[in-house]
Amino acid sequence: MNRNLLGILTLLGIGMTLIVGLAIVGSRPSNGQTLPAPVAPTQVAETATLPPLADMLADRVLGDPKAPVTILDYSSMTCPHCATFHTETLPKIKEKYIDTGKVKLVFRDFPLDQAALRASMLQRCAPAERYYPLIDVLFKSQGQWSRASDPAKALAQYGKLAGMSQATIDACLTNQQLADGILQSRLTGSDKHKVESTPTFILNDGAATIGGAQSFETFAAAIDKLLK
Repeated sequence: MNRNLLGILTLLGIGMTLIVGLAIVGSRPSNGQTLPAPVAPTQVAETATLPPLADMLADRVLGDPKAPVTILDYSSMTCPHCATFHTETLPKIKEKYIDTGKVKLVFRDFPLDQAALRASMLQRCAPAERYYPLIDVLFKSQGQWSRASDPAKALAQYGKLAGMSQATIDACLTNQQLADGILQSRLTGSDKHKVESTPTFILNDGAATIGGAQSFETFAAAIDKLLK
């Protein structure tokens, strides 16, 4: 069996559901607490509706889809270095390269713990036009919701700000197929792009790789080389 797949199955635990059982070895929320079990699907209001699974898992592009340089951003929502990139470096990249049509960024989920998985699921259930704004807000407030005694409850408040009802949020956070798809994104990153830590950035399908919360100048040098 593929070692990465085996690792994810081990993390989930035999006989447990993906959502209840997820526990990434060596990675826990910063406060060391275990998330409570999610609401069972049978308890979710029948009126709750989610977008089609394929739509929720589809790539969301920040920038011009035809931009010559693509940055795949493998990040975990509870990763401090990922938050640093998104709050400090990405705005500069956006201004110089994304807004000018030279670069597009695609966020790829690489959750390191239960809270990160929940955050990724919530983002995927949000309306497409609110996906990146929600990522931005969650990274800026990472120290609050990720350290809350009940991160899932804290995340729900941000979901409501993004226009989601409580019933939709509950349905979202208990959707096993969505969790499975996000974990598959993590597996793809490990297998195809050899991602071992977050954040990791893959430029133009491996033409360049940048690891960690590097400076804007580091990204600019790599992007400029690909634009020549």
